[in-house]
Amino acid sequence: MSAPLRPRPAAPRRAAVTVGRARSGAPAPAFPRTLTVGVVGAGRVGAVLGAALAAAGHRVTAVTGASTASRARTALLLPSVPRRSTTAVARSATDLLLIAVPDDALAGVVAALADSGALRPGQLVAHTSGAHGLDVLAPAAAAGAHPLALHPAMTFTGTPDDLDRLAGISYGVTAPPELRPLAARLVADLGGVPEWIGEADRPLYHAALAHGANHLVTLVNEAADRLRDAGVTQPEKVLAPLLRAALENALRLGDDALTGPVSRGDAGTVERHLARLAATAPESVAPYLALARRTADRAIAAGRLRPSDAASLLGVLADSQREVAA
Repeated sequence: MSAPLRPRPAAPRRAAVTVGRARSGAPAPAFPRTLTVGVVGAGRVGAVLGAALAAAGHRVTAVTGASTASRARTALLLPSVPRRSTTAVARSATDLLLIAVPDDALAGVVAALADSGALRPGQLVAHTSGAHGLDVLAPAAAAGAHPLALHPAMTFTGTPDDLDRLAGISYGVTAPPELRPLAARLVADLGGVPEWIGEADRPLYHAALAHGANHLVTLVNEAADRLRDAGVTQPEKVLAPLLRAALENALRLGDDALTGPVSRGDAGTVERHLARLAATAPESVAPYLALARRTADRAIAAGRLRPSDAASLLGVLADSQREVAA
């Protein structure tokens, strides 16, 4: 069962805050300490961030969400917040409109809101997409709104448990210079730390997170499946201590954490791995090869594997790659 909602104490309320003049020369906009907020998208991210903003003392006035799952999340995380249409939510968001929709839907939502006249000059319009920066908010900026990209570097379940995970996480923030102090304040209200990402670097930033987190889930499940194929009935018990140690070591030591047959140049072991995978789970051969080759490259570059010791291993990987391609 999910833990009960535990709101953080609200920050002390003050009068409207103007955070100074940015280095660009543009004046920083003034916003009240307690923001009136609307949330477009009661998915896992939107519902949780809406609840976190409410717990920080901001006033969430309305949220969108028509699906059964969205209604359930709203009832759980924002029980007193009414569900409204997208345009109604935007009009109610006097200070901050938070748009938390899938990456590929974001541009259409922003354009539709701008065309409807629901956005107003001086309103802060923020999205939570990691892949997009400020360009996608151009229609909102043309309507006089202040654009902000605010992406939490965290995986979400859409339950109150997520609120505990927000403490100390990073947010990939892209903002005009005059909005940086306000963006930093919002991130602090959410319990996080801002990482300032340039507009052109948003795709690389998001690719890094997806490569690390989403592909990690795939990799763990691939390993669990292969253990089941080997007769292990509870692979999670085998993997949990090993993978936790590997992750902690990788974050602490970088490439010095590399162990195993590839980092040792054990070509015979890797060849046997590939042969058994080809016979048992051929769909796993290509990803194993790709990761083994990249692991070998990093081990060589880090000085963990001497090029002379890697020759046989690289030959096995190359031959296997040719077989897969054929």
